[in-house]
Amino acid sequence: MTTPTIGVFALQGDVREHLHVLTSLGANARPVRRPAELDAVDALVLPGGESTTMVKLAVTFELFEPLRKRVAEGMPSFGSCAGMILLADRIEGGIADQPTIGGLDVVVRRNAFGRQVDSFEADLDVTGIEGDPVHAVFIRAPWVESTGVGVEVLARVEGGPSDGRVVAVRGGVHDHLLATSFHPELTGDPRVHELFLKIVRGVS
Repeated sequence: MTTPTIGVFALQGDVREHLHVLTSLGANARPVRRPAELDAVDALVLPGGESTTMVKLAVTFELFEPLRKRVAEGMPSFGSCAGMILLADRIEGGIADQPTIGGLDVVVRRNAFGRQVDSFEADLDVTGIEGDPVHAVFIRAPWVESTGVGVEVLARVEGGPSDGRVVAVRGGVHDHLLATSFHPELTGDPRVHELFLKIVRGVS
């Protein structure tokens, strides 16, 4: 395919950081705030931020239902931290009846690693990424409590009290969804975004 157009959900969260990484990799990256802007992209990044606020803003801007529809139809999407929560079919530790965009057959636990003061960094072996381990930044991060059929675990925390916890997955009915508990846009390592661009090109 030609150069993909990747949208970044831009109503709240780490928008500029994702736009910068995607642009540096040669993607046509643009912010998405309205349904018309969503219609113009091939794929979408849901950044870190505050998941409940992101949902409320998406509803206010009449973007929530179009997002659910596009993801269900197979639009490649990558969610980091809060974005992982939004792509999960089910949430633990959220507000009652917190809606999600869905698409990933997983249960995600919000703030699983603790509060802001419990933020940490770790090196991870991520399936599909060659070379040195991926240095991951976790900030009030979720983890994947359980996975359903068709979801591939890409990375787990190694060592410490959270040893074995799932922090990166890929799945969806078209194998088109990628989600991480951590923030790859903050480290200067573009390899997670490169993996997402491979998914975009493979699905499209």
